Amino acid sequence: MPRTRTTSTIAATLALLGATLAAAAAPAGAAPATHATTTLTTTACPTGWGSKEKVSRTSTSTPVRNIRTGRHACFDRMVVDLPGAGRSGLGYQVRYVDRLYQDGSGRAIPVGGGAVLEVRVAAPAYDPDTGAPTYPGRAGRPLPGVDLTGYRTFRDTRFAGSFEGETQIGLGVRARLPFRVLPLTDRIVIDVAHTWSGRS
Repeated sequence: MPRTRTTSTIAATLALLGATLAAAAAPAGAAPATHATTTLTTTACPTGWGSKEKVSRTSTSTPVRNIRTGRHACFDRMVVDLPGAGRSGLGYQVRYVDRLYQDGSGRAIPVGGGAVLEVRVAAPAYDPDTGAPTYPGRAGRPLPGVDLTGYRTFRDTRFAGSFEGETQIGLGVRARLPFRVLPLTDRIVIDVAHTWSGRS
């Protein structure tokens, strides 16, 4: 009798295990098999900016207070903040140069990257009445507080100084890429595209 019970117990266990495995292997009607798929998406980016010089001949005595950068899907961005200036007084000159030369001294300032954009803002980086600095940049040094880690286009920034009411900045980029300049209320925006193709 004990042998019969053991044999019966083993047989029942094997039958239960077989049923469990069969149920796990059978596809469930309510949960069809799924397959991992990879979808490549691209972002349509603005085009037609070109790489030629962009200029606005207006100027303001409202000083530069801050310079910051940001990353976007289609471009890297630099923003020069002039709080209180108003859009009508924002002048600039942005162009590719072979080397960045400091106004006044003529000293060459090295800027890293495959190409260099010279950014001139027609506003001082000091208080016109007192001469006290309004922006903490130091000539020849990277822009304070700007970290370009992980940027696709920007490679380096250099503050060239402020001379006779104009503030000069060197922006090192990966290559000579298209860019645009947007004078907005109280700030100037410089966007440099990641590519020429209009795709992110």
